[in-house]
Amino acid sequence: MRFRERVRTFPVPLGPERRYTDRLEEFAARHPFLVDVVTVLALMGCAALGTSLTLPGADPPSAARAGTALMCVSCLPLFKHRTHPRTAVAVATVCTVAAVSLGYLVTPMLLAPLMGALYWLAALTDGRTTRVYGIVTVVVMMVAAVFSGAMVHLSLPLRTLGPLFWLLLPLVGGTLTRLRYAYLKAVQVRAEHAERTREEEARLRVTEERVRIARELHDVVAHHLALANAQAGTAAHLALSSPQQTKKILTDLTGTTSSALRELKAALGLLRQNDDADSALLEPAPGLARLSELISACKSAGLDVTVTTEGEPQPLSPGVDLTAFRIVQEALTNVTKHAATEVAHIRLAYSGSCLLITVSNDGPAATPVPEAAPSRGFGVIGMRERAQSIGGELSAGPRPEGGFEVTTALPLQFSLERGIAVTAETMVHTRPAGTADVAHTAEGTTP
Repeated sequence: MRFRERVRTFPVPLGPERRYTDRLEEFAARHPFLVDVVTVLALMGCAALGTSLTLPGADPPSAARAGTALMCVSCLPLFKHRTHPRTAVAVATVCTVAAVSLGYLVTPMLLAPLMGALYWLAALTDGRTTRVYGIVTVVVMMVAAVFSGAMVHLSLPLRTLGPLFWLLLPLVGGTLTRLRYAYLKAVQVRAEHAERTREEEARLRVTEERVRIARELHDVVAHHLALANAQAGTAAHLALSSPQQTKKILTDLTGTTSSALRELKAALGLLRQNDDADSALLEPAPGLARLSELISACKSAGLDVTVTTEGEPQPLSPGVDLTAFRIVQEALTNVTKHAATEVAHIRLAYSGSCLLITVSNDGPAATPVPEAAPSRGFGVIGMRERAQSIGGELSAGPRPEGGFEVTTALPLQFSLERGIAVTAETMVHTRPAGTADVAHTAEGTTP
C-alpha cells in the first residue's frame, strides 16, 4: 500500500510542535522534488563523513575514493524511493556491504543511506514486504560487520548489536508512520461515510415527507371532489322529478365542499406551521369514529354503504386509526368514481392484535387489463403505502364473481421502530417500480 497523497484531517486544537510538523508535511507535499534533493544531499554528506571514520589506532582504508563513490551511488536510487522503495533498499544494501568489505567502519554515518531507504520502505509498503526486506538486510549487514577487517578490535556482541540497533530504528519509524497515515485515512473514510449517510438520510426523509404530503392531499382532494361530482350529477338528474331530494343533495354538497376546505386548510396549515403555537387551531385527525359521516356523504352521492363488524372492537392507536379511515375513504371514492354499482360493503374484523378491513362492491366482472398497461392513478398505490408504513398489508383487485375488493390487515397498535424500518425499506424502491407492480389494481382500472 502506497500513500502518495497527504491525508487531510479535521481541524482540531493542536500544540505548537504538532502545528510545526503539519507545516513541514504540507511543504513536503507541495515541493516533493526539492525535499528529495535536500534529503539525498544530506545522506550523501553523512555517508562521505562515515567513510573517513576509523577506530583509534586503526589504519584508514586504502581505497578512500572508491568507498566515497560507492556511498554516493547508494544515495542516487533514493530519488525514486516513492515509486521503487525495494530497488532503493537493494542498491543501498549492496553498496554498503561493498564498502564494509573494503575495510570501512560500520557506523551510523556510513549506514545513513541504507537507513533512509529502510525508512521509506517501511512507510510506503505493506508489513510483509517490510519484514522480508528488513530481515534480509539486517542479517546481511550483521554478517558483513562480523567479517569486517575494520572491526576486528571490537567484541562480537558489539559488531552484531550495533548494525542491528541502527537498522531497526528506521524500520520501526517507517512502520509507525505507515500506521499513522493508515489511521488518518481510516478517519477520513469514516467521516466521508458519515457525511454521505447523513445526506442520504436527509434525502430519504425529504422524499418520505413529500410522498406523505402528496398522499394526504390526494386523499382529501380526490375523495371530496369525487363525492361533490357525484352529488352534483345526482342533483341535476333529480332536479325536475324530485325537488325536495335535490335540495337535500345540494345541502349535502355544501357540507362536502366545506369539509374538503377544512381538511385542505389543515393539511396546508401543517406545512406552514413553525411551532406548536397554533396546533390547537388544527382539526383532529379523522378516524373510524367518523365512519358514519363518510357513509352519509357517500349515500347523498347515490352510493349505499353497509358496515359489518365482527369481533369485539378494540382501541386503535392514532396512526392506525387514521390509516384505516383513509383506506376506507379511498376505497369508497374509487367505487363512487369507477364502479357501475350503487352498493358497497365494509367489513371490519377484529382478531387478536389485528384489524382486517374489506371494502367491496357488487359491480359487473372487470375487463382483464394487460400486464404492461400503465397505471392511471395512485389510489391503490397510496393505500398500499399507508398500510405498509404502519406494518400492515393491503391487496386490491377484481373479484371472480364481479366487482372490486380492497382488503387490508393492520396492527391494532403501531410500533414506531417497525414502522420506521418498513417505511425506509418502502422508500428505497422508486415509484415507477411500485406502479408497475400494481398496474392491474390501479384506481383507473376499477370496474
